[in-house]
Amino acid sequence: MKRILGCVVLGLVTMVASAQWTNPSDDVPAYNATAPKKHLPPVLSGDQLTGPYFSHPYQVTVYKMAAKIPSVLHQQPCYCHCDRVMGHNSLHSCFEGTHGAACSTCMREAVYAYQQTMKGVTPAQIRAGIERGDWQTIDLTKAAL
Repeated sequence: MKRILGCVVLGLVTMVASAQWTNPSDDVPAYNATAPKKHLPPVLSGDQLTGPYFSHPYQVTVYKMAAKIPSVLHQQPCYCHCDRVMGHNSLHSCFEGTHGAACSTCMREAVYAYQQTMKGVTPAQIRAGIERGDWQTIDLTKAAL
């Protein structure tokens, strides 16, 4: 019994001691801290918003929203972690191709960023909201209304 208790205590002490070396900001996906200094690649638009990736009206609506706030999206992380798999450097990258239309995380973050921008919220404040997970309450089916 003393051995088991000793192991439990040792495990707890190890967890507490190792917590000081973890950095929660390491999990924040890639983003740009400032507005772009050069012209960004365009967000898909027009006839590009047709086909199998755009079978729901909200997908087209989200891309139209994204096209209105490219600089804001450039300054936001994308929590689908496409920076790791696809090399994206911000939420804007998701809408340069069809990835954004196939990913509810990208779309919900973009709608959140658009709505907050329309309220006068700064990109840095939007980023803080995205990092908190505020975008998770976005209902994409209502975005097309």
